[in-house]
Amino acid sequence: MSREPPSGDNLSLLDRLAWLYATGCGVGMAPKAPGTLGSLLGPLLVWGWQSLERPIHESVIVTLFAVMLGVGASQRTAKRYGLSDPGCVVCDEIAAFAIVFAMTPVTWTTAAIGFIWFRVFDIAKPWPIRRLEHLPGGWGIMADDLLAGVFAAIALHGTQWLLELVR
Repeated sequence: MSREPPSGDNLSLLDRLAWLYATGCGVGMAPKAPGTLGSLLGPLLVWGWQSLERPIHESVIVTLFAVMLGVGASQRTAKRYGLSDPGCVVCDEIAAFAIVFAMTPVTWTTAAIGFIWFRVFDIAKPWPIRRLEHLPGGWGIMADDLLAGVFAAIALHGTQWLLELVR
């Protein structure tokens, strides 16, 4: 796959915006470990949102909006590249961190633990995460990472509980 953004006269503004969103403003074009690099943006963005101290219903709305935008952008970008789930699409990893930290404030410690657990579940894809990759279009790109985010959130809470026990 080309490491360049899609170009050409036949690209619409919507194609370009979808690519920008899907690749995490180009982070997904990194030559090595684009998913891991994209995942680094997730805790940072959630920390920024949490620092605004907005009500939980606004967080839910923003997360749903990010997911719906991700479904469309990732599907459009995947179609442009002719792949079902191109590695450059990292908006799925980024959006999943809203779930990882839905009930946990982002600190250096929780960010590190949540990041590690998310990457474990995203890479290993235990049942039923892997099955979600078979959903059509952008849903298949996004859903497995969102469920990995749920698993990571549970593991993060369990890890925090264990750390409290040993203190």
